[in-house]
Amino acid sequence: MNSIIWSVSLLVCSNVFMTFAWYAHLKELNNKPWIVAALVSWGIALFEYLLQVPANRIGYTVLNIGQLKIMQEVITLTVFVPFAIFYLKEPLKLDYLWAGLCIMGAVYFVFRSHF
Repeated sequence: MNSIIWSVSLLVCSNVFMTFAWYAHLKELNNKPWIVAALVSWGIALFEYLLQVPANRIGYTVLNIGQLKIMQEVITLTVFVPFAIFYLKEPLKLDYLWAGLCIMGAVYFVFRSHF
């Protein structure tokens, strides 16, 4: 499989864990002491790092660091918005669209030498 596809696939899975580690405690553990939420989040984040580190190493074989970072940001937003809407029950905001368009502009500038 192509290195970019491997990297993207691992980063998507990594971001699912990351998003849960960073934000799920706001819904699920909001009545627990912050240290409990932190420890649970660290446990979830371990799985995120087990996917993220190889994803970045694989991606870095074919992308430069700027491209890898912008790709990560696109994936983060792609995972975060549905999580916020469906899991945290946040309202869909037009600001998500504007943020996405700004990131698409960043994608263009970082990858334009490949187009």
